[in-house]
Amino acid sequence: MNFKYIIEFIKKYYYCKSMRYDLEKIPFEALSRPVAEATAALVRLDERLRQSPLGSGCLERLHFYDACASLWIDGELVHLEDLVLHDASRDIRSPTHELTIAHAVLRTRRRMLRHPIDWAFSQRGLAALRGAETDEEEETVGQWDSASSERPVFPIDSSDDQDILLSEELAEINRVLERSSAILTGEQPLKRRTKVQKAPLVYDPDWGEEERLAEWRDVWQRTADMPAVTRTALLLDAWTSLDVFERTPWLGRLLAARSLAQANLTTEGHLATVNLGLKLIKRNKRTNKNPETRLTALLSALIAAADFGLKEHDKLVLAHQRLVRRLKGRRRSSNLPALIDLVLSRPMVSAGMIAKEIEVTPQAALRLVGDLNLRELTGRGRFRAWGIL
Repeated sequence: MNFKYIIEFIKKYYYCKSMRYDLEKIPFEALSRPVAEATAALVRLDERLRQSPLGSGCLERLHFYDACASLWIDGELVHLEDLVLHDASRDIRSPTHELTIAHAVLRTRRRMLRHPIDWAFSQRGLAALRGAETDEEEETVGQWDSASSERPVFPIDSSDDQDILLSEELAEINRVLERSSAILTGEQPLKRRTKVQKAPLVYDPDWGEEERLAEWRDVWQRTADMPAVTRTALLLDAWTSLDVFERTPWLGRLLAARSLAQANLTTEGHLATVNLGLKLIKRNKRTNKNPETRLTALLSALIAAADFGLKEHDKLVLAHQRLVRRLKGRRRSSNLPALIDLVLSRPMVSAGMIAKEIEVTPQAALRLVGDLNLRELTGRGRFRAWGIL
């Protein structure tokens, strides 16, 4: 008997079985109260941030907290200080692999907020977020390339053979410049020349990301008529159960958070800190085999994330009131107001960050820090950082 075919059959059977997410087993009645509490908490936070003058700064700080929490959920540790300095290109040591992933989470959160709400769930947006190319993008770039060749920037004179050769080179430069400008402005997607083959030692060739993603998108479509918070919890649970992407498990949590804005529960500029809420919930509850226990824990994570956001905002309001008192008697041209805005929008700042953002010298940055009496957070003599805590 050939056991090879039997093993392949068993693998395919369990693989197909694991690809299914059954909504009929979800106890919706038992989740009604946690859903109502989570909805009220998220709406309360969103309304507070929308009306507050410190809302944008609070949201920016929450991006850093959520990125570090995302790595914590996946079993890695990234210090908040390292992420802030790495984002400002002020690293004090070589970036680690985990820090690079955390920065990717941070950039993805900002990227989602720069685009329309539905962009992240579209085929092009999802392909851009996961770093994959699509035929639609290649066709668009190809059509644009052919059209751009008819619009030269430099004047071309073909009076003799030498000018003809030069005109061809100038036309090629025109196409490169226009293509680069369109990519930088976002008018055209980046064209990938070759499709990189995934290394079998790093990626499982039998993982089936496309099939898993198709199943998750099916769950996303079937839950379109459900309440926003219920749908978010189901999307989180389905992403974890299906284990869609082998190397980027954090992307599904951001997509689930974006679904809240898609349902108009939160504003377009507010991306819920789902990772931060999951970090505050015990792992044995959010990974329990019982669907009711697991989904209740996910809803509790949304409540915890909203409560953390409210506390963070209240902390910023008190800090802002304290720092504004330092402005009495200062000139209108003082750089202290700009430093206050920077401190409130970052968990911590360094002298290099202050010098870069406010456009002052490092010595002047240190004097501004002393004028505001900021707290030094690192305890070091060199490469110090300050914050409001």
